[in-house]
Amino acid sequence: MSTLSDTLRRMASLVWPRRCAVCGGELPAGADTICTMCRYTAPLTGYWRMEDNPLAQRLDALAGVGRAAALIFFSGGGWRESIHGFKYGGRWRSARTLGRWLGAEMKSSGLYDDIDLVVPVPLHYRKQLRRGYNQSTYLAEGIARELGVAVDGRALRRSRNNPSQARRMHSERWEGVGGLFEVRHKERLAGRSILLVDDVFTTGATMTACIEAIRRAAPDCRISAAVLAVSRKGLGIDE
Repeated sequence: MSTLSDTLRRMASLVWPRRCAVCGGELPAGADTICTMCRYTAPLTGYWRMEDNPLAQRLDALAGVGRAAALIFFSGGGWRESIHGFKYGGRWRSARTLGRWLGAEMKSSGLYDDIDLVVPVPLHYRKQLRRGYNQSTYLAEGIARELGVAVDGRALRRSRNNPSQARRMHSERWEGVGGLFEVRHKERLAGRSILLVDDVFTTGATMTACIEAIRRAAPDCRISAAVLAVSRKGLGIDE
């Protein structure tokens, strides 16, 4: 027998149909955030099952981190709008769903079975108050749920409210990132294998600054990285 909540949910869907976060089409029953067609045609990287992939190579060159995963390439159209939606438009639920998708792929690869803790790249507290959330935290929660580990969103802190990287030229993104992050609770990271999570990898400036801060505070911490989307340009790959 259907519960009252099921009935109310079905009635609400008739008035306000659930829409795919990518194409905007109506979601079929049982679909979560992204429709089947958009999942099927997503610009997947496959990096979660490749130990030596272009993102890992780039991060190894920048910061000595040689294990990294990304779900999709940062492309135009609906996927770009979806990412902007959960970054700036309040659609944080899609970030958690996409994090679970990436986390499930990482789990299936077996390459990340040693991860102890997932750490999201933090926003400055003023920016987070204005936005109401940190999208990287929701991505991290989705990934951590599939990997079966905890999330620590308090160990790492952004010490300055720097300008949004999305609005800066590639050449400008490295300016002022030195000392941008600090570790507040190094005992939470010391000796552990952590997964550092961000939404989009473009030049690698932000993630490199995070890695440097963690290494200064907890040099025995083993760091891997995961992002939802990666720019081909940032990896030197032709579009």
